[in-house]
Parts: sequence; C-alpha cells; structure tokens
Amino acid sequence: QVQLLESGGGLVQAGGSLRLSCAASLQSFKIYPMGWFRQAPGKEREFVASISWTGGRTYYADSVKGRFTISRENAKITVYLEMNSLKPEDTAVYYCAAANSYGPLPTSNHAIPYWGKGTLVTVSS
Repeated sequence: QVQLLESGGGLVQAGGSLRLSCAASLQSFKIYPMGWFRQAPGKEREFVASISWTGGRTYYADSVKGRFTISRENAKITVYLEMNSLKPEDTAVYYCAAANSYGPLPTSNHAIPYWGKGTLVTVSS
C-alpha cells in the first residue's frame, strides 16, 4: 500500500505564495498520474491539479489556472504544487492524490484510490 506524505502547508497573506510537496513511498508510482485536491470547511473535496507520469501533461481547475503550477520529480517520486497569488478562498486542506492506472488522474474525488493525510493552507485577507 502506497503512502503519500504531504508537506509545505501553512499560513500566508493574500497575494502570497506557498509550495506543497507530496512524496510517494513506492517506486512504482513514478509511472502513474498524481495530483492535488482540496477541501474547504463545509464543502466537498474538489480537484485542483494533476500531472501525467512523464510530467508532459498537466491539468488544472479553472479556479487556480494561471496561479498554481504542478510539477513532479520522478527520481524522488515527488509531486509539487506551486501556489502564487493566493486568495482567501484558497484556504483549505490540500490532499495529495494518486491512481495506479493509466491516463489522466480522475477529477472526481470518488474515483481516487490513494490519498495523503492532507496539509492545511490558510490564506488571510
């Protein structure tokens, strides 16, 4: 069973930046898509961004497009989420997600088999 370990959350002022990291515990996951979801209080977990195993294809939610950048480093089995121009509405617990399948990472949280425990991002106004 793979473990996904997130880091990098914290408190930042609006307009600021944060970088999240997620390391997978199994080498085999370097060939699978990975990504990020987030869940704000009282809301359903939603898709944020994902990346193909080669890093050649990336996908973003409209709400973060142009502000967030996802990348990966397969040698470290790690995926990153660079978050810029943060807004208070970006406040949420951010979860790393992975699927041991081919094709894009599903954008529905109900279809994700592997989750990290989450890291809290708080953006103050």
